[in-house]
Amino acid sequence: MFSEKEVAYIKSQRIARIATVSDQLQPDVAPVGFEFDGEHFYIGGLQQEKTYKYKNVADGNTRVALVIDDMESVNPPKPRGIKIHGTAEVEQRQGQVGLGNYLKVKPQRYWSWGIEQPVFQDGKIVMKRQSIEEI
Repeated sequence: MFSEKEVAYIKSQRIARIATVSDQLQPDVAPVGFEFDGEHFYIGGLQQEKTYKYKNVADGNTRVALVIDDMESVNPPKPRGIKIHGTAEVEQRQGQVGLGNYLKVKPQRYWSWGIEQPVFQDGKIVMKRQSIEEI
């Protein structure tokens, strides 16, 4: 799904932000560590079952967004990143924080910027959009 440059970027990063929503439609965004196997993202935690992100997904609200981004340079500004929309499910596995319940995120579509080409070109923002149907 992701290009070689995008995979290299993802694997170079340590922190992302995941957005979930509760049954009451309350959005929640949380910074998270993650693992990436080339197809899925895995998000764990030491007290995972106590978090809103875990409870929201475990309660059946499986639509999520994940953002991985940084500033390659501040001067000149060179933002880069990937925003992913997808679904999540709880999966027990051995991961970066040991054996436990992880959120397994399956990407469905994504946007990336500043990774394969400069984000600012001719005064415009260049962003790549990709979905599973196009892949």
